[in-house]
Amino acid sequence: MSVQVRHATVHDLDTLVPLFDGYRQFYGQPSDPDASRAFLRARFAHHESVILLALDAEGAGLGFTQLYPLFSSVRMVRTYLLNDMFVSPQARRQGVAAALLREAAAHARALGAASLSLSTALDNAPAQALYESEGWERDRQFCEYALRL
Repeated sequence: MSVQVRHATVHDLDTLVPLFDGYRQFYGQPSDPDASRAFLRARFAHHESVILLALDAEGAGLGFTQLYPLFSSVRMVRTYLLNDMFVSPQARRQGVAAALLREAAAHARALGAASLSLSTALDNAPAQALYESEGWERDRQFCEYALRL
């Protein structure tokens, strides 16, 4: 399969919304295309994230990843959180996720970022295998915590 990955813009909302809504449904959320559109539109409007969009040769959306800029105070460097990654079910196991990961790394490097980070479910062995095959390393030094507000 031929996969093109490029930076999405607000003009890609019609392609992104079904993918983003599918991503949310994958994680147990009810379908809400209108809220998905509003959420993505706000990210574009406020320049709060970078969304990379994978397309097939005909321009159909295959998947996306969303990166949020962060900074490490200790190292005094820019980093990115790869917060969202989704590949449509019919495009899985065809190199789309790997292409998105590679483009995310290229984007972060081009902006001088020191690292990318992500989290995945402990039982998501296929994703872990993909990340490790692309050079990602599991953190063995820190435990990650969250506080729900």
